[in-house]
Amino acid sequence: MRKIFLTFFYSGLAPFAPGTFGTLAGALLGIAILKIAPVSTLVLLSVLITIVAVKEIDLEEKESGIHDSSYIVIDEVVGVWIAFIISGTSWSQIVLSIIFFRLFDILKPSIIGRIDKNVNGGLGVMGDDIVAGLFAGLSSAIVYGAILKFDI
Repeated sequence: MRKIFLTFFYSGLAPFAPGTFGTLAGALLGIAILKIAPVSTLVLLSVLITIVAVKEIDLEEKESGIHDSSYIVIDEVVGVWIAFIISGTSWSQIVLSIIFFRLFDILKPSIIGRIDKNVNGGLGVMGDDIVAGLFAGLSSAIVYGAILKFDI
């Protein structure tokens, strides 16, 4: 059961770019949730999943001896949901959020990289993606706002 959760229904077992597959799988579920429920539902699910994920990742790392294994993608799911929560849910905002989230998650600039390198266990695995989601949501909102304002 833990493997299904941490790999987000096995999307993290993709033969290449598991983080991207996890992000896209999470985005699809996030979009579906937002079509039938208010954004507050996604907020609450993000908090709940983060709490459970930190504990489950700690257990997985203890058993495997590997920190932030590539198949663990539940952190990407929460990260992209946070970007959606901040940016908005038009199709343009969703696409921008996904693109910015992947960029911040891969490049790990600033505090994202420091969290990735310096925070151990589940908190570190989840923490860098949570902050990447915050940056992605803000970046998406700014770019989307500029597009609207300047009619780009």
